[in-house]
Amino acid sequence: MLGKIAGAMIGRRLASRNSGLKGAALGYGAAALARRGLGPLGLALGLGWGAKKLLDARNARRGTRFPAEATPTRTY
Repeated sequence: MLGKIAGAMIGRRLASRNSGLKGAALGYGAAALARRGLGPLGLALGLGWGAKKLLDARNARRGTRFPAEATPTRTY
């Protein structure tokens, strides 16, 4: 039910001045796309977020690393 309401709201925004069948069709299509596509998209975004968190934690444990050309060298 919430998907149909959200689809109607999206359809109204997309169709704006051309209300009627065009807005209803766009709303129905947007709701169907959200139902089918947001599950895998959410999973991919969640996995990416988790991987970034793990990478950030790993880099924090290692400490700050600088490139060799950024470290000072002694000249005698």
